[in-house]
Amino acid sequence: MLSYPLADFLIRIKNGYMATNDEVLAPFSKIKEGAAVVLQKYNFIKSFEIKEIDKKKTIKVNLLYQDKRKQKPAIESIKIISKPGLRVYRSCKKQKAVLAGFGLAIISTSKGLMSNLDAHRQGLGGEVLAEVW
Repeated sequence: MLSYPLADFLIRIKNGYMATNDEVLAPFSKIKEGAAVVLQKYNFIKSFEIKEIDKKKTIKVNLLYQDKRKQKPAIESIKIISKPGLRVYRSCKKQKAVLAGFGLAIISTSKGLMSNLDAHRQGLGGEVLAEVW
């Protein structure tokens, strides 16, 4: 049993990039789907789809590389901010740019998961789950 499934999902994506895989499979959950939507919107992954394999829902993420030889992945690093033992919350005014605007933070708000850019535009704060660049 995993103690933090979202962190496991994000690390699977990071490890998939490091191994130059084309796709990554993970068990499905709504929070993972929300994170995949945010990553796809900002071109950190190519696409994702939800499949049922052996009567279990899984999420399949197609990874995106910036060159055809798979030498430059779209995600260089992922940093998990909120952990089960220490949750990190930020208001709209306290949100900061990730890597001078080249990265983004995934934030859980009252309106669902979104990037720090979308949350700031809508004037929302929330739990900072991870930073991606």
